[in-house]
Amino acid sequence: MSAALREKQAPIKDQYKSDPTSAIVTLSSSGTLDSSSITCKLDTGKAVHDAQQKVAGLHQKAGGDDPLISGELCSGDMLLEALVACAGVTLKAVATALDIPIKEGTVRAEGDLDFKGTMGVDRNAPVGFTKIRLAFDLKLQDGAEVAEEKIEKLGKLTERYCVVLQTITRKPELSVSVHGTQETEQGIERTTGWSQKS
Repeated sequence: MSAALREKQAPIKDQYKSDPTSAIVTLSSSGTLDSSSITCKLDTGKAVHDAQQKVAGLHQKAGGDDPLISGELCSGDMLLEALVACAGVTLKAVATALDIPIKEGTVRAEGDLDFKGTMGVDRNAPVGFTKIRLAFDLKLQDGAEVAEEKIEKLGKLTERYCVVLQTITRKPELSVSVHGTQETEQGIERTTGWSQKS
């Protein structure tokens, strides 16, 4: 398996070395809002929609399979989905509290990634999103008049109370640990581990 992955990733890494801009990609996620409930309906591809469970896999730019065939999602896509979902629900809740009558709307998140960092091609290239853009496009109920100040307040309160957005913005204290168990001779288990706080 590891040899097959290395073989699959080798030409991708070569391409990133010869054409660094080919490693830069923008992932996106979107969702829709309506007047019926305080929810955000995420837009997903058919393979993911039909799946019994979501499966995370490598992005195609890192050697993963076509998600339309495999149904596998890049975790970056999932992060943007979580942002869209949380921001959409938060906006709907705030709009309800402020008595802003939303008829329908869309929420869209885009994030720029440089796979040279993710693939270890360039140690100076960042790993993770370098830019994330979150946008709302709203239609208000017919005949509703909402002052610009109220829309501004809607935006500010949505930003303030969106859990996923605030988690991204204010890097939380994070701990990472890895533990492995291996059976050695005579049925004895050997455990190894690593942990770090940031």
